[in-house]
Amino acid sequence: MSYFESVPAKAGLNRPATTPFKLLDFGYLILNDGESYSGATADREVLAVVLGGKGDFTVNGQAFASVGARPNVFSGKPHSVYMPCKSQYTITARGRLEVGLVSAPSDLVTAPYIIGPERITTGVWGAANFSRNYHQILTLAGQPDLPARRLIVGETYTPSGNWSTFPPHRHEHDDLPREAYHEELYFFKVSPPEGFGLTRYYNDEVDTGYVVRDNTILMAPKGYHTVVSAPGYTTYYLWALAGNHRIQATFDDPDVGWVAKTVPMLKQLGH
Repeated sequence: MSYFESVPAKAGLNRPATTPFKLLDFGYLILNDGESYSGATADREVLAVVLGGKGDFTVNGQAFASVGARPNVFSGKPHSVYMPCKSQYTITARGRLEVGLVSAPSDLVTAPYIIGPERITTGVWGAANFSRNYHQILTLAGQPDLPARRLIVGETYTPSGNWSTFPPHRHEHDDLPREAYHEELYFFKVSPPEGFGLTRYYNDEVDTGYVVRDNTILMAPKGYHTVVSAPGYTTYYLWALAGNHRIQATFDDPDVGWVAKTVPMLKQLGH
């Protein structure tokens, strides 16, 4: 079973070679100026997150023109387009365009919609050398007018030398309110691009680490996971969750979960 792979970066739609997921799916779409890609969502909902560039989206005949602004993921907040199940869509590039397509099963019949940068919630999770910045794109927090069946999507930026998703957490059981079952993926970018980070993934079947580089993906159907950036480099990851509930409830690794209790004190000390 493969939990970590490099995703090709060729023109067109790129995917991981294999997947351990039952719900989540990911595609990395690269289009050059004027090129188009057409598809159908079928029985899935799709969130198209513009990673860099600008493009025109048409979903079930509804046009969203000039979607996108940032040249890359390290240069601002994203534009995204939600495409419901049973949709036909076309994406056309205005200049070079990179899009992350995350999807999950859905029977929610609703209109497509755009999520602009003004709708993105930002902030800092953690403290000290395990602080990281986040963009919440499609979550329940303050977004009742952005319906979705399963998808929860955002972005995280882990500064030079810092840890992210720490303490490591899991979300593999429906045991609300303590824990909610979700599959999760992290699609990585690194700045500068020749840099790297590391990720540890572990559960009752595997305990291993991987080298994070540009266009790699961690696929976590269960288990604990955490990320660290090499000094001098920032790692980014587009994250997506899909489960039985659109409720985020995680369970920290009990061996190191005590670290989370230090966050309020560290913040009071200015860390």
